[in-house]
Amino acid sequence: MKVTFLGTGTSQGVPVIACDCPVCSSLDYRDKRLRSSIHLEIEGKSLVVDTGPDFRQQMIREKIHHLDAVLFTHEHKDHTGGLDDIRSYNFLQKKDMPIYGTKKVLNQIKREFAYIFEEVRYPGVPSVITHEIVNEPFSAEGIQVVPIQVLHYRLPVFGFRFGDFTYITDAKYIDDTELEKIKGTKVLVLNALQQSHHLSHFTLEEAIQLVHLIKPELAYFTHISHRLGTHQEVGKTLPPNIHLAFDGLKISL
Repeated sequence: MKVTFLGTGTSQGVPVIACDCPVCSSLDYRDKRLRSSIHLEIEGKSLVVDTGPDFRQQMIREKIHHLDAVLFTHEHKDHTGGLDDIRSYNFLQKKDMPIYGTKKVLNQIKREFAYIFEEVRYPGVPSVITHEIVNEPFSAEGIQVVPIQVLHYRLPVFGFRFGDFTYITDAKYIDDTELEKIKGTKVLVLNALQQSHHLSHFTLEEAIQLVHLIKPELAYFTHISHRLGTHQEVGKTLPPNIHLAFDGLKISL
């Protein structure tokens, strides 16, 4: 399995134009964070989790020429806004794109991208096949996936486990039943928005505590606000098996 972090940032806490904070003025490429998303290569299949507004730019940057399916964690715009740009893959692959999400996520997509679902569709618009998922293991184009339900304030959000790799974003609370699904994972990706308290996201300290509880071999933090700090400075404070992810980071399992 190969995982590429397409984006590790967030729309939360977006600075004003001409912000001169250490992150926004940093020359370190690891501090240039597009909206959070990952690409996975598993058993010959190419999957993406979430298509944020930066989806097209991310896929071009990583030279990903084939895509088999898209999985959605939840319905917020910073995780769905780039869905229109799957049309390039429709054209190249001559097939509909399978998308996986809860009923609520799929209904939101049908509202936001109503033109995709018209009975008489405009030529060239994206073409999808929707697959509703619930909190039970499912197969995405032959790849086994275990959903992990977390809470983003009061909104249920899915994380996903693929074998020994688990990806969770936009979480503030995970109950014991869902935690059991994560235990034993070798690589854990978890959101860590900022240093100070936030209503709907783990802080850096909360994310570190959760890693200590789950005990993966390696952990990476994503969905990072500019308020968290620079990659270099925050990285110095983390335990040896915990790292800040960055856009373009690739890991193999």
